[in-house]
Amino acid sequence: MPDPVPATAANGTAGGARLGRPPLTERRKAATRLEIAREAVRLFAEQGVAATTAEEIAAAAGISQRTLWRYTSSKELCVRPLLTYALDFVIALMRSWPRDRPLAEAVSGTRPSRPAASADTDADALRDLVLLTRTEPGLRAVWLQVHHDAEPAFAAVIAERTDHGPDDLEPRLQATLLNGALRVAVEQWAWSADPQPASLSHTIHRALGIARAGLSD
Repeated sequence: MPDPVPATAANGTAGGARLGRPPLTERRKAATRLEIAREAVRLFAEQGVAATTAEEIAAAAGISQRTLWRYTSSKELCVRPLLTYALDFVIALMRSWPRDRPLAEAVSGTRPSRPAASADTDADALRDLVLLTRTEPGLRAVWLQVHHDAEPAFAAVIAERTDHGPDDLEPRLQATLLNGALRVAVEQWAWSADPQPASLSHTIHRALGIARAGLSD
């Protein structure tokens, strides 16, 4: 998964061109969701999920608790936008990627266009979140659910580039390989001794190479 992660992917154009941008109101909502996610992860990392209240998350994000519940239905789900941002970007880029170039290039070679400071902050938050999934079952469930929900979207994009339907065996298996490679790559990166933001793309590239090799041996 490229850099950390709106719930609906934007349409885009290939080869470094800018992806289509959602309306200002939607961008503001997405920004609020990301800020809630960042603050939730920070609090969870500092004091644990059980000890963190919705009131604390709302105050840290600069919103009321009532507003918080308009964006999410549980403490644990506050973190979801941090995860879906990158996956949505990958899906949008895959849709626009030239058909004569491997999809793996789209996944491993491009990062969401954001200021470096913001990207590094989100990389740190993503790392903290993935580390928390080892000990916090509620966050682990969100992490796995996000990837589960992304898989049909990956299959649909792969099917669009072939003669298969999204429910056919080939695109579903290819989507599972891609999805699994992204998930394991991020976990491997987060759990490493020195997870630098710049090394995430390298880890993803390695994981995709292993997935392409499959069981050839």
